[in-house]
Amino acid sequence: MPGSARCPRGRARTRPGGGPVPEEPSVPAPAGEPDGVRSDAQEAQEAATGSGTTSGAATVRTAPADSVRRPAAAAPPGARPRRPAPAPDRQQWQPQRPEPPAWVTAVRPVTPAPVRVAALWSVLATAVLSSLLLGDGAGLNLLIVAVPAALGACVTARAAGRLPRPWTLAWALGGLALLVVPALRDGALPTFLAVVAALSLGALALQGCRTWPGLVLGPLGLLGALGPGAVWGWQGLRERLGGSRGRLMPVVRTVAIAVVLLVVFGALFASADEAFAGLLGDLTPDVDVTDGPWHFLLFGLGLTGALAAAHTAAAPMRWDRVTVRPGRPRARLEWALPLIVLDLLFAVFVAVQLVVLAGGYDDVLRKTGLTYSAYARQGFWQLLGATLLVLVVIGLARRWAPRDGAGDRTLVRCVLGALCLLTLVVVASALRRMDLYVDAYGLTQLRLSVAAVELWLGLVIVLMLVAGAVGGRWLPRAVVASGAAAVLLFGLFSPDALVAERNVQRYESSGKIDIRYLQELSADAAPALDRLPDDLRSCALRGIQRKLAEDGPEPWYATSRSERRARDLLAERPIEPERYSCATRFASDRFGEFGDPGGYGEQYGEEYGEYGGSGDLRDEP
Repeated sequence: MPGSARCPRGRARTRPGGGPVPEEPSVPAPAGEPDGVRSDAQEAQEAATGSGTTSGAATVRTAPADSVRRPAAAAPPGARPRRPAPAPDRQQWQPQRPEPPAWVTAVRPVTPAPVRVAALWSVLATAVLSSLLLGDGAGLNLLIVAVPAALGACVTARAAGRLPRPWTLAWALGGLALLVVPALRDGALPTFLAVVAALSLGALALQGCRTWPGLVLGPLGLLGALGPGAVWGWQGLRERLGGSRGRLMPVVRTVAIAVVLLVVFGALFASADEAFAGLLGDLTPDVDVTDGPWHFLLFGLGLTGALAAAHTAAAPMRWDRVTVRPGRPRARLEWALPLIVLDLLFAVFVAVQLVVLAGGYDDVLRKTGLTYSAYARQGFWQLLGATLLVLVVIGLARRWAPRDGAGDRTLVRCVLGALCLLTLVVVASALRRMDLYVDAYGLTQLRLSVAAVELWLGLVIVLMLVAGAVGGRWLPRAVVASGAAAVLLFGLFSPDALVAERNVQRYESSGKIDIRYLQELSADAAPALDRLPDDLRSCALRGIQRKLAEDGPEPWYATSRSERRARDLLAERPIEPERYSCATRFASDRFGEFGDPGGYGEQYGEEYGEYGGSGDLRDEP
């Protein structure tokens, strides 16, 4: 049948419309391939060109029935190999971590060197001393615990190649000096301020900061080293133990034998002599089994803190790399006009103060209708706020000050220098107001504290004046050093002792005293109150005696010098039995902080002192 018969071999094929069909190029079989077997390459070519045996419009593959499929032959030499399909990127579906800010990368510390053996022993000593000494209160024990921690930090700093600098030594010695305050004074406020200032100075000694951001953020770096310091110490301990296991057991045996000998012979000597037993009892820390969790917590805190200090000394965070960009410089008129107006206002106030000082306060009180207490009280607190605001204004003015040339620098120095000088007069006026108020109504802890703050602010302004004249790279460290020195002096002079001394002098000159307030003072006030007459002395010291009795006998390392002195005074001259109420015999009911029930002295006149009543001694039946 036409279209179904196969063409004879050797006869040309024709198209349906006529004309020969061109022969298609055949793909030669690979070498070694038997006849009648098609390779994968031949089949692919035929499928692409549509070649093969046709029957009508269909193309039929005419491979023999017994043909066998063979794998494709190897690619000829020089052919480009096929690229494998890329593996799926699973990271693209994971959340990407944001890059840390540039300042975080800049302040990140370097990798510290392995911890030294001497540092590990110092850390262990700090932890043991913390567990044994810190559970009974604050005293000389704080300084005892701080010494081995400082030695461990010094060892790691020298191992890291850090040489001691003058400011580093100043911070370290200042921190240790501040820890003397709890050993001398019993007051809560000076002890708290001294401990906080000592920790801050210790952190600055470890960090070695110089700039404002470094001095502010430096103490925070010690907190950030708690975790890395513990990991660093554990890794160093494992390395040391792995290489010295044979040398560790002799040390352990030696320490154990020494402890056993001390316990045995110490117990024998204590049982043989009462004096030695008392001395041994005073020197040995009181350890109770029921306080085990508390001592274990103190051990962990001492261990972690000492490791954090050593880690910071080996690899401190570089807080000085945090920079604060200056603000956009303003034009001269835009910057200077508000400050010049402020200078003029300060100058007018200073002139008024000089006129009042020359004419006396009586004329001012008569014209204003204020009482003595109201005038002094209002003046001090407002002037203290003005001093603080001036510091803020100077900082902002320096940020946006013009910086085009020498003329701008001269303008800035003149305007800000005049403001600082006028502010010093304001500080002096505030201190004078407080002195008048104290003369009238006595000295208290609050008044002494705020007066000390005002005095320190005046010192800061003087430092700013000097920095504006000679350059201020040293100003941040000088301000911090002056603050630490102020805290040290505040603790050494003891606010409670000064308050008691001033009130005793006021009683000796005017016969006015507030017994109820004096009963709230700490043991620092005992020497001054001991000079009062017997009846007043008994009432004034009764509050201190009650506190000492509630605290009970404390070990030598947790007892301040003031507390021991107060106990000795009460033992030498016991107070009289309470046959009457001190509140009724010496009436001094408190009517508020400023001399009346609502806190305003002018409501009842000057005859009502700070704590109510006339302040005179009144004997009642």
